[in-house]
Amino acid sequence: MKYYWRVYLLAAGGFLVGTSEFVIAGVLDRIAVDLKIPISLAGQLVTVFSLVFALGTPLLVAVTSRVERKKLLSISLFVFIIGNLLALFSQDISLLMASRVILAVSSGIYTVTALTLAAHLAPVEKKGGVIATVIMGFSSSLIIGVPMGRVIANTFDWHYLFAIVAGGGVLIIIAISKWIPHLEGHRPVSLGIQLSSIKDRSISITLSVTFFWIMGYSIVYTYISPYLLAHTHLPNNWVGIGLFAFGIFSIIGSRFGGYGADRWGTSAMLISSLLLHALVLLLFELTHPSQFVSLILMMLWAGSSWATAPVQQLSLIVLAPQASEILLSLNTSILQIGMAAGAAAGGAIVARFSVIHIGWAGAVSVLIACATAVYLQRSGHRAEKAKQL
Repeated sequence: MKYYWRVYLLAAGGFLVGTSEFVIAGVLDRIAVDLKIPISLAGQLVTVFSLVFALGTPLLVAVTSRVERKKLLSISLFVFIIGNLLALFSQDISLLMASRVILAVSSGIYTVTALTLAAHLAPVEKKGGVIATVIMGFSSSLIIGVPMGRVIANTFDWHYLFAIVAGGGVLIIIAISKWIPHLEGHRPVSLGIQLSSIKDRSISITLSVTFFWIMGYSIVYTYISPYLLAHTHLPNNWVGIGLFAFGIFSIIGSRFGGYGADRWGTSAMLISSLLLHALVLLLFELTHPSQFVSLILMMLWAGSSWATAPVQQLSLIVLAPQASEILLSLNTSILQIGMAAGAAAGGAIVARFSVIHIGWAGAVSVLIACATAVYLQRSGHRAEKAKQL
């Protein structure tokens, strides 16, 4: 079997993990109504998931470092299935919160292990594209998982989403046992050693780009359904179409981001994607777009925001290839902390003001990420010139 088919299998698992994480945003209003809670409280399901993911992943990566990678993938998916079954039977916010904790723990281990395995399978010149493919699996949940979740929630009940995801997890475990090659673990790396990587100035600045980029994204995307209904006045049945369009271009964006990083370099691709991301959010706020224009803006937003993901992953691997798994773990944790911060900030804006104002906050956060990326590029150029003198 060619290596890229194995990478697509890892991406399929990423699709399930991504669906379990992102589908909440697509049905947030339905959950709030069903559980009889404010939508700002329902949004904290995203915050809890992201915080547990962020804080638990580095620790679990250290604890499970000796475990053979194929076995670890299967274990993480088994726990993932349990989390989805718990969500299936949840009838109150506390049980649903508990399921988010279990899903976050299992998703963190799967994400880092899948990215590491994919990079191991591919030749050096193809690593950017391979990482983009795995990330494409996560982003493809936006094209299928989230829109279908909206349809199921409108037609039947949002609980059924998690039964479908759990069933998919069983199929992926079977496929992994058959087709993914063994890859031995390594000596455990303590959490202290992992965190010491942040002392490197270039790494810490790169991670701060991840934080502000995903925070800006999360401020808006967590509340995307009520935002579209209130700000753009999309009919309820058009929200699913908008999410579907968002999903399509998230896949295109992640693929283009990996291609662009390999072709033009990580700095150029990163700054371009962040600028377009911020511009689209500003256009949402400065205009009252028609239904058609709203769909166009959602496509541009999805493409630009998801183009950043593989660029950031590749940037960290290039910075310290000998510690790539540690850095990918840290980047994933920072990403989830940014998601949590964005969901919390968006919830505060929604509760205190109105959902229609979240676009401004999202754009400001992404612009901070862009300014940080520009600073990193210029400081890198200055350091390179200093070495030549």
